[in-house]
Amino acid sequence: MTATLSPSRTSAPADRSRSWVVFGLANLAVVATTALATWYLLADPQISPWNFYPLPFNAALFWAILFVVYIGFNCEFAGFDRLGQPARGLAILGTTAAFAVAVTWLLANGLGRLYPDFAADRADGLGYFAGALFVLFGFGTWVMAVLNWKHWPWTVLGLRQPLIGLCEIAFIAVPTLALYLVLGLPSVSLTATDPLMPVDTVLGWFYSIVVSVILTGQTLDNWPWRIFGGDRNPRAVAIASTVGNVVLGTTIYFVMIPLVEALVGSAATAELGGVIHQFPAQLGVCWAFWMIFWANAFGNRPTRFADGVNLLLRAALTFGFAIVTFLVYYRLAAEHILHEPVVAGDLHGNALGFLDWLVLWTLFYVVGFQSFGLRRWAPAGAGS
Repeated sequence: MTATLSPSRTSAPADRSRSWVVFGLANLAVVATTALATWYLLADPQISPWNFYPLPFNAALFWAILFVVYIGFNCEFAGFDRLGQPARGLAILGTTAAFAVAVTWLLANGLGRLYPDFAADRADGLGYFAGALFVLFGFGTWVMAVLNWKHWPWTVLGLRQPLIGLCEIAFIAVPTLALYLVLGLPSVSLTATDPLMPVDTVLGWFYSIVVSVILTGQTLDNWPWRIFGGDRNPRAVAIASTVGNVVLGTTIYFVMIPLVEALVGSAATAELGGVIHQFPAQLGVCWAFWMIFWANAFGNRPTRFADGVNLLLRAALTFGFAIVTFLVYYRLAAEHILHEPVVAGDLHGNALGFLDWLVLWTLFYVVGFQSFGLRRWAPAGAGS
């Protein structure tokens, strides 16, 4: 296993065939179709027989992705990798669903009985959201420990999986919880009167850090942090990536704000008011989806040019796809396909819902099921 956000895959070697395009598009068709069908079943405000949209559906979704981070990236699917397909994929899907539903229910109906911030009956589902907001910080910390730190210091200590992952989960929980208690919970608490940041800023800013983690750790093969020590000095790489991702993520946040204002238009921007500060996360999740999907289904192409050219093209391609996806989602899909309510002007939906749903199904099918049914068309180097 490799310490990437595609734990069963590595960057494919250069080959001149176009089979990687066919394989990637086939995976995209399966993921999109499955995500849409399950959306109609579980979340669609008009079609689904249940009233899960947007919460507790989004809360369970966030916990599901975090659980896949735990078992797939921190623990590198230890135990699951002993199973053949499709049993392995079904086991990952089943345990993830059970964990997500259980944690969502326990926080809202257990902890929520003691602390009203988390209560299931809180207006607009904010009790579910208050608990799930913890996951935002986990996307940054636990993923960074894998992509940028490369499991340091546990590998240096000679540990093996699943002990590496279990130690990582346990120790990283401390700074994650601290971030949540200082930045996250006060922004949605019923009792906090002066949070450090409003919730929209928390979402937009910290998700921009998550984008930085995925961009540098996966799309850019841990550049530029790797130049601070590489394999010879993993501690320096870990320190550089931690500081660097905060700086780069903050830069991304401030660059994204005028960009999303231009994308949604001046009328919608004015109507959104302070909510516009969470829209770097809305565009960021579109970019995160494409970076994750591109690495897992398209082999993180290109790989045949000089290193700098490869990295630049990957970043540009995935960001270009992200902008198109953002526009298609907010201008067309959210209203006419997903039946989500209006947000402002002619904008509908919340990309942190359906785009994360696409991320989850990418992790389920392309990574967990290893593109089951499509492997015969997989190009060389597409993973096992």
